[in-house]
Amino acid sequence: MTQPNASPPGPSPRIEDYALVGDCETAALVSRSGSVDWLCWPRFDGPACFAALLGSPENGRWSISPRDADARVARRYRGGTMVLETRFETATGSAILIDFMPPRDDAANLVRLVVGETGEVAFDLDLAIRFDYGRIVPWVSRGGDGSLVAIAGPDLLTLRTPVELHGEDLHTVGRFTVRAGQRVPFVLTHSSSVAPPPAVVDPEEALARTEATWRAFSGVCRPVGDWSEAVGRSVLTLKALTYAPTGAIVAAPTTSLPEWIGGSRNWDYRYCWLRDASFTLLSLMRLGYVGEAEAWRDWLMRAVAGSPEQMQIMYGIGGERRLPEWEVPWLPGFAGSAPVRVGNGAADQLQIDVYGQVADMLYQAQRAGLPPHPRAGAIGGVILGHLSRIWREPDEGIWEVRSGRQHFTYSKVMAWTAFDRAARLAVQNGDGAAAARWRREADAVHADVCAHAFDPALNSFVQAYGSRALDASLLLLPLEGFLPIDDPRVAGTIAAVEANLMPDGLVLRYDTDEAEDGLAGHEGAFLICSFWLVQAWVMQGRVSEARGLFERLLSLRNDVGLLAEQYDAGSRRQLGNFPQAFSHIGLINAALALERAGAPAEG
Repeated sequence: MTQPNASPPGPSPRIEDYALVGDCETAALVSRSGSVDWLCWPRFDGPACFAALLGSPENGRWSISPRDADARVARRYRGGTMVLETRFETATGSAILIDFMPPRDDAANLVRLVVGETGEVAFDLDLAIRFDYGRIVPWVSRGGDGSLVAIAGPDLLTLRTPVELHGEDLHTVGRFTVRAGQRVPFVLTHSSSVAPPPAVVDPEEALARTEATWRAFSGVCRPVGDWSEAVGRSVLTLKALTYAPTGAIVAAPTTSLPEWIGGSRNWDYRYCWLRDASFTLLSLMRLGYVGEAEAWRDWLMRAVAGSPEQMQIMYGIGGERRLPEWEVPWLPGFAGSAPVRVGNGAADQLQIDVYGQVADMLYQAQRAGLPPHPRAGAIGGVILGHLSRIWREPDEGIWEVRSGRQHFTYSKVMAWTAFDRAARLAVQNGDGAAAARWRREADAVHADVCAHAFDPALNSFVQAYGSRALDASLLLLPLEGFLPIDDPRVAGTIAAVEANLMPDGLVLRYDTDEAEDGLAGHEGAFLICSFWLVQAWVMQGRVSEARGLFERLLSLRNDVGLLAEQYDAGSRRQLGNFPQAFSHIGLINAALALERAGAPAEG
């Protein structure tokens, strides 16, 4: 990818100042200054041992940074991988910090290599391990092999490096100098405190193995014209958000990064939403990743097994159902944005749209040639039967409002999608009776939405029955096939979104000043909504406008191609959990739409 312009790292990290490394079981966020400020072990939703992202260095971090405070910084990922390179240029020389997490064997590892490039560069190391979200200071001692061992309760971290380190004010610190051609390794290993000592990792072999693993994955991705690089980076990011042991996909690897700086809209996204995962797999299948779709489909069949009344909108990455939400009082939050939350109370909500997302994913998977799951038919029939009984009920909707249930338009439309896809599958499988049954249900939903969700005075569909509020999810009506793009009601809805939900040229999901969503404060523009508008414009034949908006959205990525959930055009800052699967899904789908339209990138 193109090298970014070098610039000082800055004293106060922003969300976009971070890059991601991971091993498809957990992930770490690394700042531009070389500090690992977020890492949960042993898996994405585990208690963080580095939580400075949501507090201060005293809540845990691992910094390897040049002593020269004026060092210039440039970053990149090695092509086709999640191996991060941060290049520091000082007055005396330059060096590269390589960060990666190798595929798991018997333990989890974070490897950092400092490589001398020119001259010599002096580095400072500061390691503060704080288990349980920055709260517990471990007991630190020396292992028999000279390694550093930190233990507290069930957790044990082992640091191996040739650099001389010592304790200072409950931190582990050290200084070293790297010269041209030298390679200084650091390997931090997480394991159970009651298990045998973990195997010693060869950092150079681990680097070669990690690169090969990522490149084998990224090599499957088909090119997408002028946007192949951006799509490829998004695909790698989505893979890094996959929990390999089960096939689950987290919405983001972080919790409580704010949707508005100083605000309280701070949520834990380290779980698997059926909606997000379905969107992800649809995107990956379009790029050739049928195997990932099969793994997630199998996870889904396990997670939703049981009574259809108990099907949830999200689960733990192992399929867990209980995700109790609680606040972490000892963490002040990112840039003072409190509270910090762990768990997510939305797990208990009713969101009817997820039935449509799952049905559409299963339909598309069969069309892509995915072998049928032995329980898919039985589970699908039970779930659809349940949906036929509940689609007329109000729900909390795609945006997970906390002010009470409403008859959200998008939820009803996705109920139509569920029945529509079920009818199509039944036709393909030669089951005429089932096809007729589900088509009748789809037609009933369609008529209900058209009768109650369109406001003639606004010339637009509205967020919920009886409301006059607009909602960016309405852009998905033509994308789902609910109505054709040339239907006047669709054109009016797109125009209304443009006129009312785009104050800075980017799409808000809804007007938080007007909405009764039970949540205080503002938020940024929801990035996937702007990508939806790109797709809608392509369908309308407004390809030049779509390309212009898409190029602007690409420019909002950080220097290593990552997007958070939201963006504030006023402060030019990314907002929300990071990196966000939804945003990268939107990027992929918009690029595919532009490619189909034959829209080249602007030179």
